[in-house]
Amino acid sequence: MLIPYAAIYLVTSLASKAQTQKHGITQANELVNLTEFFVNHIQPDLKSASVNEFPVLKADGIKYIMIFRNQVPKEQLLLSIPLLINHLQAESIVVHTYAAHALERLFTMRGTNNTTLITAAEMAPFVEVLLTNLFKALTLPGSSENEYIMKAIMRSFSLLQESIIPYIPSVITQLTQKLLAVSKNPSKPHFNHYMFESICLSIRITCKANPDAVGSFEEALFMVFTEILQNDVQEFIPYVFQVMSLLLEMHKNEIPSSYMALFPHLLQPVLWERTGNIPPLVRLLQAYLERGANTIASAAADKIPGLLGVFQKLIASKANDHQGFYLLNSIIEHMPPESVDQYRKQIFILLFQRLQNSKTTKFIKSFLVFINLYCVKYGALALQEIFDSIQPNIYIMLLNYTHPWTPLLQALIGLFELPEDDTIPDEEHFIDIEDTPGYQTAFSQLAFAGKKEHDPVGQMVNNPRIHLAQSLHKLSTACPGRVPSMLSTSLNAEALQYLQGYLQAASVTLL
Repeated sequence: MLIPYAAIYLVTSLASKAQTQKHGITQANELVNLTEFFVNHIQPDLKSASVNEFPVLKADGIKYIMIFRNQVPKEQLLLSIPLLINHLQAESIVVHTYAAHALERLFTMRGTNNTTLITAAEMAPFVEVLLTNLFKALTLPGSSENEYIMKAIMRSFSLLQESIIPYIPSVITQLTQKLLAVSKNPSKPHFNHYMFESICLSIRITCKANPDAVGSFEEALFMVFTEILQNDVQEFIPYVFQVMSLLLEMHKNEIPSSYMALFPHLLQPVLWERTGNIPPLVRLLQAYLERGANTIASAAADKIPGLLGVFQKLIASKANDHQGFYLLNSIIEHMPPESVDQYRKQIFILLFQRLQNSKTTKFIKSFLVFINLYCVKYGALALQEIFDSIQPNIYIMLLNYTHPWTPLLQALIGLFELPEDDTIPDEEHFIDIEDTPGYQTAFSQLAFAGKKEHDPVGQMVNNPRIHLAQSLHKLSTACPGRVPSMLSTSLNAEALQYLQGYLQAASVTLL
């Protein structure tokens, strides 16, 4: 048996010219026919009747597929997939781990148009056996918390999408049982992360096809989540909050009573002392406000001071002030105005104090976004009134300070017309833990629990260029002659040309 081992080692050594851990061999020796060696020597070994026979040879064969996946033709990779799935049953921890890792790497290979090389349609014949063998592999000795297997499960869900829906009842049961087991003593951070990613994928894929299925996931998961929260499993609590946010955001109507029962506990100061809890907790509170602001105002009005207390704590921290603004913006946008009337002045006082004592660029940017949102929600006059109630004439002072508004207008036109950054980021299917921007020791952001971008004025302004033209027309009507004069002397020719196009499209003129 030394000859096959030596042959694989020799071919691998001679063929490898450039290699990365993430992508395998990126440059190969043209004198070595990698496909011929694969067909004549690797595949026959992996096709043998017993997956437990010659484990070292099989591990080397699987490793060959893994590292030369970019050089072997796609049709040969497709032929190797059922062989790899079969080797997930191997007793050898090295063999079934290599098989899981090889499958996961194959599923992340890119084809045309930044899509996966191997498609869900091509995997259709293998869906059931793939999922069955992956979960069975977690029961093999030494692999109950095998991160390579769990990562392969996550990647399989992401690739297969709606093809996994018929198997979700069984899958979510097994994932929930595994979650309950590992929560007793979390010891494998990457395994745990991929497990929660897999749970999120199960939810997203199923509820995309059937939104009413969200209740089934809550029924399956909430008992385990409750135990994790009650036992204060610190490693898992940020993950639980992210999954709960995902579930709550999928509700279209009022907040279910099970969530409202938890709401007061989310405001407890002890939860906010841990930095890893802050991002997912803020998102969860935002989900409460988006889906149930009226319920909070009517049934939990006594908790509004606690909600604002969280904002006050966050806004005082240079590290977390942006999270405080996320929460404040959601309060202003979604809560009924009368429910926060009595707190508005104090909110602005806190913001001005921080602005005066410890301003940063990040804080100023967040403050400006908040001011604009406040204007959209309550109107510029309400903003002036609250400013002047804190310090008389401060609103006029600020306007005088920022009186050159034509540079702002030119920047706005530039925002409309300058080309967007069209670089394509890694799509979520291809992302790895280490690539995730939110991945830290204390808080690991789940890629598949991602929150959709929210535009608070998206439904109010269909066409921002038309809206700008109509607003300038309204301003010029109130101040005849002044607006055209200011624009003609301050805007550059290109910006003026674009603005003229907006006015024509809106069928208005400047007086």
